[in-house]
This record gives sequence, structure tokens and C-alpha cells, in this order.
Amino acid sequence: MDRRELLKMIAVLTGGVVIGGEVFLTGCKTAGKTDAGFTVANISLLDEIGETIIPATNTPGAKAAKVGEFMKVMVTDCYTQEQQTVFTNGLSNFEEVCKKATNKSFMELSAQERHDFLVILEKEAKAFDTKVEAEDKIERETLEKANSTKLWKDQKEFMGSPRHYYTMMKQLTLLGFFSSETGMKETLRFLPVPGKYDGNVPYVKGEKAWAE
Repeated sequence: MDRRELLKMIAVLTGGVVIGGEVFLTGCKTAGKTDAGFTVANISLLDEIGETIIPATNTPGAKAAKVGEFMKVMVTDCYTQEQQTVFTNGLSNFEEVCKKATNKSFMELSAQERHDFLVILEKEAKAFDTKVEAEDKIERETLEKANSTKLWKDQKEFMGSPRHYYTMMKQLTLLGFFSSETGMKETLRFLPVPGKYDGNVPYVKGEKAWAE
């Protein structure tokens, strides 16, 4: 599975374009980016959130793929300043939101309680993102109309508003896991390159998807 196909898969699973995906395709750059200020505790929490989204079963989960560290790199190197702010503010407030909903910190919750809490966040994020997308559509159409009367050099690029921080966390969990060695070799079926091409491989129900 190449990067472009992976981004398409994640967009379908999360209901929206992958944030920072265009930079992921071309290669993230550290030049000009601001350190998002992640701590060891932040990364540990992100690992646990990721593990709730992709838990270990008969194959390793998101924590084994070190998705927390992956999120740190992606947010710092590939997100815009505005996207970074939304993500880091959401991460900073995550435990407070969790305690308000469950009377416990996320780390104190059982696996089922963690799942149930993230379901709540998922619904909140979906409603938030739907509203943002509707507002963005109006602004995009207005800008496109204005651009149509200008020379190319004078046209402005549309920059959509950041999505909900949990949408970012979920997208980065999936992206980090399925682009990792753990996800590619132990969850997806992996065929090293070079290898022979066979366009008529029979599908067996229940088999893993191919990583390559």
C-alpha cells in the first residue's frame, strides 16, 4: 500500500481529508516549523489513545508501533501553526475533558471505559467537523468566485479551518500504525519489493489486506 492509497483509506475511515496529508506525500519539512512542545507524558498518553483506537489482538496494537512519537513528528513537522495549536490545546485539555465525562483520568480507565469515552469524543468530533466543512464550503466558493476575476499571480489559496483535535489524533494513529514496520509486516500482509507481479491472486475471505 503506497502513501496515496493509505491516505485515501484513512480519509474514508475518518470521514474527511487527512490533515497534513499533502505534506506527508511530498515529505515533511522541519524548516520554518515551530516545536509543538511535546513531553514524555504527552507521548505516553497519545500511545494509550492510539492503543484504544487500534488495540493489540493476535497482532500488535498502536502502542507497539510507537504512534505517540509518530504524532509528535507529524504535528511538529507537517501541521500548520494553526493546526498545531488545535492539536496541542486538545491534548492539554484531554484529561480534563475525560475527568468531566468519567470522573477519572484516561490512564485510570479500564479498556472498555477508554473505548466508551473515545466514542463520545468521536461523536463530538463528527458534529464539529461537519459544521466546519459547511462553513469552509461557503468561504471556498466565495474565494473561488473572487479568484475567477483575477490574474493567477493575484489569486489567493483557500486554507480550510482545522478539524477537531480528536479527528487529528485518530487520523495520525491510523497513519502512524499502517505506515510503520509493525503495521506493514505484522497486521497487513507484506510482500518485499522486488517481487513478482501476479494479477490473478485468488481472494480468501478473512485474509489480511496487502501492505504492498
